[in-house]
Amino acid sequence: MRLKSAIWVSAYLRRLQGEGIFAAVRRRGAEEAGAVFVKVALLNGTAALFVPAPQTIYDDAKPSDRAFVATGAAPVEEQAVEARLRREVDFDPDAWIVEIEDPKGRHLLDLAKV
Repeated sequence: MRLKSAIWVSAYLRRLQGEGIFAAVRRRGAEEAGAVFVKVALLNGTAALFVPAPQTIYDDAKPSDRAFVATGAAPVEEQAVEARLRREVDFDPDAWIVEIEDPKGRHLLDLAKV
């Protein structure tokens, strides 16, 4: 059983705060199972976006873990990330958006090996 999105986001924010990384919930989604999108703003006009990994890559031994994938190999213009987030929310109104502001690009997410 997977942890509820609201609980996962709350724990994630505390973990980031503990490392001195500023983050906030920009959009609250469905409490139970809303998809979580993480934007990392580098504070120089660029950003990276991390989206939920496809279900096919999850480890059967750890079905409750959340894994993410980057939408690109390098940060892109922040407007491009915002446009992608708008499309995601239009497609899935239950989605969450967490935004991190960190010039080093730190996010502490578990990234999937694709």
